Amino acid sequence: MPQWQMKLEPQERHMVSRTPLQESMNQNAQCQISEEHSRMEEAVKRNNNAGKRRARRKGKGILVEKMKDMSNNSEVSSACSASSSSERSIVFPRRPGYGQLGTKCLVKANHFIAELSERNLSQYSVKITPEVKCTMLNKAIIAELVKLHKDVDLGKRIPVFDGRRTIYTAGLLPFNSKEFTITLGDDDEWIGITKERKFTVTIKFISQANLHQLRELLSGKQVENPPQALKIIDIVLRELASQRYISVGRFFYSPNIKKPQTLGNGLQSWRGFYQSIKPTQMGLSLNIDMSTTAFIEPLPVVEFVAQVLGKDVSSRPLSDADRVKVKKALRGVKVEVTHRGNIRRKYRISGLTSQPTRELIFPVDEEKNMKSVIEYFQEVYGFTIQYPHLPCLLVGSQKKVNYLPMEACKILEGQRYTKRLDEKQITSLLKSSCQRPREQEMDVLQTIHQNGYKQDPIAKEFGINIDDKLASVEARVLPAPWLKYHDAGKEKECHPQLGQWNMINKKVINGSTVNHWACINFSSNVQENAARGFCQQLSQMCQVSGMEFNSEPVIPIYYARPDQAKKALNYVYNAAASKLGGKELELLIAILPDNNGSLYGTLKKICETDLGLISQCCLTKHVLKISKQYLSNVSLKINVKMGGRNTVLLDALRWKIPLVSDIPTIIFGADVTHPESGEDCSPSIAAVVASQDWPEVTKYAGLVCAQPHRQELIQDLYRTWQDPQRGTMSGGMIRELLLAFKKATGQRPLRIIFYRDGVSDGQFYQVLLYELDAIRKACASLEPGYQPPVTFIVVQKRHHTRLLPNNHNDRNHTDRSGNILPGTVVDTKICHPTEFDFYLCSHAGIQGTSRPAHYHVLWDENNFSADEMQSLTNNLCYTYARCTRSVSVVPPAYYAHLAAYRARFYVEPESHGNGSMRSTRATNGSVNVRPLPALKEKVKNVMFYC
Repeated sequence: MPQWQMKLEPQERHMVSRTPLQESMNQNAQCQISEEHSRMEEAVKRNNNAGKRRARRKGKGILVEKMKDMSNNSEVSSACSASSSSERSIVFPRRPGYGQLGTKCLVKANHFIAELSERNLSQYSVKITPEVKCTMLNKAIIAELVKLHKDVDLGKRIPVFDGRRTIYTAGLLPFNSKEFTITLGDDDEWIGITKERKFTVTIKFISQANLHQLRELLSGKQVENPPQALKIIDIVLRELASQRYISVGRFFYSPNIKKPQTLGNGLQSWRGFYQSIKPTQMGLSLNIDMSTTAFIEPLPVVEFVAQVLGKDVSSRPLSDADRVKVKKALRGVKVEVTHRGNIRRKYRISGLTSQPTRELIFPVDEEKNMKSVIEYFQEVYGFTIQYPHLPCLLVGSQKKVNYLPMEACKILEGQRYTKRLDEKQITSLLKSSCQRPREQEMDVLQTIHQNGYKQDPIAKEFGINIDDKLASVEARVLPAPWLKYHDAGKEKECHPQLGQWNMINKKVINGSTVNHWACINFSSNVQENAARGFCQQLSQMCQVSGMEFNSEPVIPIYYARPDQAKKALNYVYNAAASKLGGKELELLIAILPDNNGSLYGTLKKICETDLGLISQCCLTKHVLKISKQYLSNVSLKINVKMGGRNTVLLDALRWKIPLVSDIPTIIFGADVTHPESGEDCSPSIAAVVASQDWPEVTKYAGLVCAQPHRQELIQDLYRTWQDPQRGTMSGGMIRELLLAFKKATGQRPLRIIFYRDGVSDGQFYQVLLYELDAIRKACASLEPGYQPPVTFIVVQKRHHTRLLPNNHNDRNHTDRSGNILPGTVVDTKICHPTEFDFYLCSHAGIQGTSRPAHYHVLWDENNFSADEMQSLTNNLCYTYARCTRSVSVVPPAYYAHLAAYRARFYVEPESHGNGSMRSTRATNGSVNVRPLPALKEKVKNVMFYC
């Protein structure tokens, strides 16, 4: 990587922006920044004038001081502790006014106004003795207490219990502290009670929630903490739903909302909804969103086993492989017995017997007299076992194992399936959950009606009233940007319609050159002629698209088995190098079987971390059935992987993008992907990409790193280490990408825009504190005093706000799928009362209901106006390299997600018996993770992840 060479005199340094924008821009104007100096000097002057009109926003100085405190320790643990102590004092930027650009329209949102009457919300601690760890048992104890003591001791109040240590009431109870004795007794394994037990419950007053702070927030004033009253209202509303539905976090499911659909292998899909209370500009808002997830079908166990195995099990014993498969499917599942009439005891399955039922015997008394399971069930229950060849279920504890015949058990209803679904089940689940906007709206309204908030006694008790109409919201449709293609094509400029366009009569603006390429065919279904014909058509499409692409491969197409991937890749790489006389192979085209298992990941890992080779994989189904659209999309991917650019914003070439075109600006995207549920040892993968061309901001280099399991803060943004010869060394992804920008453009960035994906609301403070500090340190490590102004935006896709057409029959305001138009932006009513956020639906719908992206500006030293931030974000969505459509998430964040997903293939499992990768804890308490193999230089400077 290049050295940071451009040293400035102290008076010329670009200092951190803590004074009005005018001053920082004056400093920028003094910097020597390129041959375009005079042009940018004029731009800076124009920006100075704009800066005079925009006042600095409050709340930054606090964070700067906190980061000074953090500067002595860059460990994640210190960031966490610093964030916990400083969250109360950080205030995010205020909204800089509302956007005005675009065509105004009305949309509906799945938000419902929630009104709260003037009630005193009180909080009480709950202590249950002996201590209970089961939430369901806790709730059963408090429910019994309320049933017995509501009218007298509780003053006719209806308390709401959080399932752990706190109850909330509307108003005060008749006491400050009181002790109750509660007796629970039945033989219900479901809640963990097998005989009568007594519990002592102590309820003690803690505090009353301050409604004033909530009113302040809703009136548009900034408050330091989310008000306690908001948390109480959320718990109350969740309690209403949990009494009628199966609760899974903030989701609630029931087989009665919509008829369950079969997914196969003993699973079915249940319809449900998400529920959350939010502070918005229109007041408190209840967000309701529909959801679908997999539940275990409440079948007799024998029937469930038959579905899991896909065959009849009534006559033949299970093979060892079948038994292992059934044991895996049934472990942890709750069942009830069916052989005892009205006594339906419930158990959790811990395993299967290794022997069939007919061979099982057990001691029936202290003399260890033995009896078979078949005899026992016949004599005690009069139950004749029909399938003695099947194994028994193991239930109960390890000390006292019980045998239950499969045919005497039925799976209990309401058990969510938490393991991984197969492809067929995923397809069925998506099919059952995919809904057009009109259907989505009807289901949301039906859910509100079914929940009956207006009639609910708890809602009345707490003075909560939920409106039954969808919120009507003012929106704007931002115009699509003009795109620039190469002048050699018939169409040199393009204005997308409804978020899409095509490559007909167009050539990529910067075509790459591919002189030396090869092809490996891993598919036995693709014959030599088909593979050769596909490669010819692909090379022709690349040429038509504007690339210089050699029509012939360096060596003939090589055929290999999927299990010989490493050997085949090394052979082709070395054979090509030998034929080229020292020149390297530039591109590998790989034809893969449609179901290729680990082949794709193995190939990408070897190419990108061992050989430094760009690869393009193509599935057999596309090779045998060639379409021009497919070839066109593949040629676009190859072009950017080889260092080319497909299109750029016309405004970028005309130096007309506000707060990007005036001075050298780098745009970052960052994301962290976590292992799937069940993988409790695998590392999380962080990825950061950054633009490498200015003013076009279209090319993005990417870097990846592994970090501890489920760690959201990106640890490798900036790091230091001690070198025995050179002393303290600096590195990290931000520093390396800043250097790459300098090498690519000849200039250093004077502005940073950072799009951060994958951060939940509760992590805002922590991520901002740690990662902004890392950006600051990375910049300072390149040159003392080098602190370009930073804008830090969180991108959220996993939220539950949906924007629906105001009139589903109005074709002027919907796209072909019935969704709102691409470019629809909302920054009023359903957005935060004070902070700088907006919803943007930048893409056209394909199927189902479009989900807008939610952008939340957490830090802004560049003083973006609402229009500037919204239009920049929307316009960037048209520069995504892999297709000719605008995408739903701003491309740098999208690219970071792709890079992190790709790097998952680089993880080298460390075998510890179960085959999972483990993290180790160092003596100082930090977690050590095996680093990923390094990307080759040739790879990391191009868009290899596309």
